[in-house]
Amino acid sequence: MKTKVFIDGSAGTTGLQIYERFAKRDDIEILQIDEEKRKDNAARKEIINSSDITFLCLPDAAAVEAVSLIENPNVRVIDASTAHRTDPAWDYGFPELSAEHRANIAKSKRVANPGCYASGFISLVYPLVQAGVLPEDYPLVSHAVSGYSGGGKKMIAAIEGADKTFEMASPRQYALAQSHKHLPEMQKVCGLRYKPMFNPIVDDYYCGMVVSVPLITRSLAKKYTPADIHEILAAHYDGQNFVKVMELGGAETLPDGFLAANTLAGTNNMQIFVFGNDEQILLASRLDNLGKGASGAAVQNMNIMLGLDETTGLI
Repeated sequence: MKTKVFIDGSAGTTGLQIYERFAKRDDIEILQIDEEKRKDNAARKEIINSSDITFLCLPDAAAVEAVSLIENPNVRVIDASTAHRTDPAWDYGFPELSAEHRANIAKSKRVANPGCYASGFISLVYPLVQAGVLPEDYPLVSHAVSGYSGGGKKMIAAIEGADKTFEMASPRQYALAQSHKHLPEMQKVCGLRYKPMFNPIVDDYYCGMVVSVPLITRSLAKKYTPADIHEILAAHYDGQNFVKVMELGGAETLPDGFLAANTLAGTNNMQIFVFGNDEQILLASRLDNLGKGASGAAVQNMNIMLGLDETTGLI
């Protein structure tokens, strides 16, 4: 029997990506809503409650509204918005973080899909907090660069349109007031006492991102070398399908010494790197903001919830 899936917000970037992935699968029945009724709550309520799994690819307020329409206790939800990522009643959809995260997703009725930048940051920081390397009050800083698809339909239209400005052809730093919407999620999931300082940059390419976190070893409780940190991260992600810790220093993967941000575009993969020296260690996480940072992660979570091989439809 096919799994009945409804994508609420299928016209958005993430919704379209999920739709395209499911269109190639014969185990999924995609429930459709008439275009003129996609904002009709009565029609949405009917189709959501007839689904096995509903994906919410909506603004936060609309995602909360959609959840309020659910009456069928068997409906399972994967929310790609920011609305429920720090809600303790929801399970955080990053299965590689721990066996507990994976088990919770498998049995969950409500899964909050991680944010793209947050996925990169958390992939680096969470294991080191758990291992006791980073204290909960460590003054973390993170720099990140992403393709413009992360800005959604409005930004895509602006950059690809005839009215593209001169400045749009350059990297542009934003969220300068330190209020980026992924910050609460970064802090809570990692168990940090304070929010990190986060400096995102959007650049003139479509998709892919790198999130980096520097560590100053003299500020840690004990001395760690890059090899020590690499060993901890490699052990944490050992055996995972989509998250791989690359060789120390990245010499084999990055023969020219450049860490490009678009290498993993179109995949659900994540690569973790450890660079630097005994005084300054640089961690970096590379992923596709539309893949492991959005639609790919959502499909992976659905596969786990359904008891399928998590790689189904993703390789």
